[in-house]
Amino acid sequence: MAGVSLKCGDCGALLKSVEEAQEHAELTSHSNFSESTEAVLNLVCSSCGKPCRSKIESDLHTKRTGHTEFIDKTLEAVIPISLEVPKVAKESEEAIAAGSTGEPEEMVVPEVDKKLLEELEAMGFPTARATRALHFSGNTSLEAAVNWVVEHEADPDIDQMPMVPVNRHVEASKPSLTPEEMKLKAQELRERARKKKEEEERRMEREREKERIRVGKELLEAKRIEEENERKRLVALRKAEKEEEKRAREKIRQKLEEDKAERRRKLGLPPEEPSAAPKPSASIVEEKKSALPVRPATKAEHMRECLRSLKQNHKDDDAKVKRAFQTLLTYIGNVARNPDEEKFRKIRLNNQTFQDRVGSVKGVEFLELCGFEKVEGEEFLFLSRNKVDMQVLNSAGSELNSAINNPFFGVL
Repeated sequence: MAGVSLKCGDCGALLKSVEEAQEHAELTSHSNFSESTEAVLNLVCSSCGKPCRSKIESDLHTKRTGHTEFIDKTLEAVIPISLEVPKVAKESEEAIAAGSTGEPEEMVVPEVDKKLLEELEAMGFPTARATRALHFSGNTSLEAAVNWVVEHEADPDIDQMPMVPVNRHVEASKPSLTPEEMKLKAQELRERARKKKEEEERRMEREREKERIRVGKELLEAKRIEEENERKRLVALRKAEKEEEKRAREKIRQKLEEDKAERRRKLGLPPEEPSAAPKPSASIVEEKKSALPVRPATKAEHMRECLRSLKQNHKDDDAKVKRAFQTLLTYIGNVARNPDEEKFRKIRLNNQTFQDRVGSVKGVEFLELCGFEKVEGEEFLFLSRNKVDMQVLNSAGSELNSAINNPFFGVL
């Protein structure tokens, strides 16, 4: 059975005629064509009548228009293709048949490209075989002729000179495309392909722009959330500092009252009468306090109490206490910034620098509140990676900052 299409051996494209194969060769420089029994699809859209030559075209048409119904007219349009009968010969036979008078046809050797014929002969092909290859390959290129010879070298008439009838009605035959027309046609196809490529690039650029906008929005939202969390942390820190300052002032006031009462006692003066203004009795205050639920102390409060105790135990050496707090802040900050680095999570207890700065003021308790544990015979303080709690470390850093910068911290 003669083939119903031409298949490009280089890219697999199916072509309906020799003319399409020639145009394809002009655009792509492909020259490896062969007959195929696979028909070129002819799918016609039921809604708008647009023909589609492949499943890819029909899918694209459905995506663009929403039309999903297609009529398969492939078998109606199938016309066998034979490379053995070139187009010029067919037209000559039809023209002669139209004006035939019953006289015998005169057969002649077809004209082929002399330059290509000489090149084939120089390659070692016989003249008849070279002429036959050029004639039946469309007389297009040297590669097409060689491919034809390879495909038909088993034909019994491969070395017979091809013969075609003399075309007596040249004026009735349909002229083939001139080189100028073929060049214009190829240029038109290239221009169409270029526009399609530009449109695809514009579409991809729009998609990339949408993706950039989406990523930008996500980054802005993440930044907003981070800033909001930082603002809440600062508010909580200022609130804790104010409470600490309030407690310190209250203790100072009580200390002044006690000193004043002690001086009056030493001078032999009677105790100072309480102010005439009514004040709530202590019993009432205690009763109100007892009515409130007791809230368990948080980790941050334990840390604050530990630092206050350290400062009160060494209130005569403020510089030493401040240096210890700064050293503890450095340890906590290193772990918070590099939680995966073991060297920041392991401290040798007998290290001289550690003992001078932290051990001398008994700051180990504060590190244990942060999650450090004594290991290896209590020779090291170690914080396991799975026990690193960023919230606890942030609280520790806030309490240390407050202890360093708040002048009223742990006064009494």
